[in-house]
Amino acid sequence: MLHPATRLGYVHLTVSRLDSQIAFYTQVLGFTQHWRKETEAALGSTTEVLLRLTQDSSARRVQHTSGMYHFAILYPSRKELARIIARLFALRYPNSPTDHGFSKTTYLDDPEGNTIELYVRSLEDAQLKLTNGRLQVQYADGRVTDGRDPLDVEALFRELDESDRLDVPLPAGSQLGHVHLYASGLQSSLQFYSGVLGFQAGLVIDSFRMGDVGLDEQQPHVVAFNTWRGTNLPPSPANALGMRYFTIVPPNRQVMDDVVGRIRTAGLPLEPVPEGFLVRDPSQIQIMVTEQMLSPIA
Repeated sequence: MLHPATRLGYVHLTVSRLDSQIAFYTQVLGFTQHWRKETEAALGSTTEVLLRLTQDSSARRVQHTSGMYHFAILYPSRKELARIIARLFALRYPNSPTDHGFSKTTYLDDPEGNTIELYVRSLEDAQLKLTNGRLQVQYADGRVTDGRDPLDVEALFRELDESDRLDVPLPAGSQLGHVHLYASGLQSSLQFYSGVLGFQAGLVIDSFRMGDVGLDEQQPHVVAFNTWRGTNLPPSPANALGMRYFTIVPPNRQVMDDVVGRIRTAGLPLEPVPEGFLVRDPSQIQIMVTEQMLSPIA
């Protein structure tokens, strides 16, 4: 099993208009721009890089392939989630506040169609369960739902007071909480992320065509995958808009070596890169395994 101190690092996206994407992430979501080098930029919280952007002006959105469904920013508190949702409301930026029971969240798209989830975990509020093969969420008060309820934003906004500013940077402690992928198959994805990389197996819900893996009881749903676009999907072409890869950051050299060893034992190709190693999952989605977060200094 992966050490629970393992974390996701950053997501690397191909974009067609770097300037407008930087403007969106900094002005709407409050990301800090850490550096920019011609056609590339790194953004994130005040202390860490969570998003890497590389411009390809000829890139286009390609449908019906494997790849990223969304990436998710995990906020350090409900107050910070309240602040960003209030900011989106003030800017009249379309978003969809949702209560999954075990998390409070909102969803939105950036100007190029990349879906983003902004959330906090709320494991104390509800539990996931399978009933006759169907996913259900049971709240602490006894309610049972499908886990896709409207978020009570008025209750969330009570975390704020009148002196709290909305136009503040994405705070330190925010991190890439999970990635959700369009996959070619559920069982093959589970076998790779759990059996090879070492994540803790979560739920695979055939009726919902979705599964996930986590790190421990307090860190579920770190990589999720679905077959909502179908099975046996082809991979996105190299020049497509969207995710190039996401990163997994083991906490030390021993865990890094263990992960690399399991990948090699599984007979999967590893591509050495300056930051670490690239590997592809069964859906041909790229993952970088690296010992270090991307430096906020160019």
